[in-house]
Amino acid sequence: MVDIHLDGVGHSYDGGRTWALQPMTRTWTSARAYALLGPSGCGKTTLLNIMSGLLRPTVGRIWFGEREVTTVPTAARNIAQVFQFPVLYEGMSVYDNLAFPLRNRRYPKAEIDQRVRTVARLLGLDDHLHRRSRRLDPGRQQIVSLGRGLVRSDVAAVLLDEPLTVVDPALKWTLRSKLKEIHRGTGHTLVYVTHDQTEALTFADEVVVLKDGAIVQSGEPTELFLSPEHEFVGHFIGSPGMNMIPADVVDGVVRVGDNAVGHAVGDLAAGDVRIGVRPEFVRIPAAPTPPGLPARITGVDRMGAYHLVRAEIDGHPLVAKVDTGSWFAPGSLEYFHFDRAFLFRDSVRCGVLVAPGEVGPA
Repeated sequence: MVDIHLDGVGHSYDGGRTWALQPMTRTWTSARAYALLGPSGCGKTTLLNIMSGLLRPTVGRIWFGEREVTTVPTAARNIAQVFQFPVLYEGMSVYDNLAFPLRNRRYPKAEIDQRVRTVARLLGLDDHLHRRSRRLDPGRQQIVSLGRGLVRSDVAAVLLDEPLTVVDPALKWTLRSKLKEIHRGTGHTLVYVTHDQTEALTFADEVVVLKDGAIVQSGEPTELFLSPEHEFVGHFIGSPGMNMIPADVVDGVVRVGDNAVGHAVGDLAAGDVRIGVRPEFVRIPAAPTPPGLPARITGVDRMGAYHLVRAEIDGHPLVAKVDTGSWFAPGSLEYFHFDRAFLFRDSVRCGVLVAPGEVGPA
């Protein structure tokens, strides 16, 4: 287990006209679990394949600890990689598939048996060890592939490229918990590619959010939810995502149309901004009276454990997440209050919105 350091690493598939992965310098710390989160085409798999050696970067250098591995082939990097779809020897039993990478490295027979049975127990494969892999359903085959990546104790890192795509949704929650349990037990460095925010937030110690080939923010799941530094993070993380409301700043006062909704903390120049506030931090008092931002209710989605109140202000949507005891009629005018709101300019967070009468961040 070593730190993985990228020094100015970037990749272009068209000779530098466009960048699938914009040049970046970053260290992935040993023994942590990372999630690479972002939409399709944002550079997640490109970054993972550069780490593994399946792809040589257009620019930059890669270090595993004190050893430069930029030109070192995958087989010599001592990593384990799990792909989106099962990669198995279908004629072998589940036991032999799990044991194969250990036998190749001449582990003692007793240790092979112990490690195979431990991983099989954690992944729920105990009853399938003597079955041929071809006789398993695709989801179970992928779990065996996952086990092959986790069974070794000597790898520098385990790289997982959307490994739960073909797994039954009912099993995904269990497997994510098992992955965390295995990670705690082995101390492997895990880098996990996903476009699913739930997978990323529940699994990783640190979530790295990518957009257009660049990292826009990284941090612990709570940090990304509570303090997004970029509009994309606010939008991509959360269900539903962060509200973004166009506003203006004049002499430090933040206005939405004709309504002053608070003031900006910090030295923020006058001009256009967007107010970012998560639905969880939007309140609607029972009595529809100022102060607050007046908005017309357009609908209410009853989600079981909570309601989503949808509204519109100057043609822009606004969503509040409220408890099930609340009731709001479509068409009514209500006053919305923000408990935790940020200001964004050119998509980047530039300040905090403080409600009238308050003196600091919410």
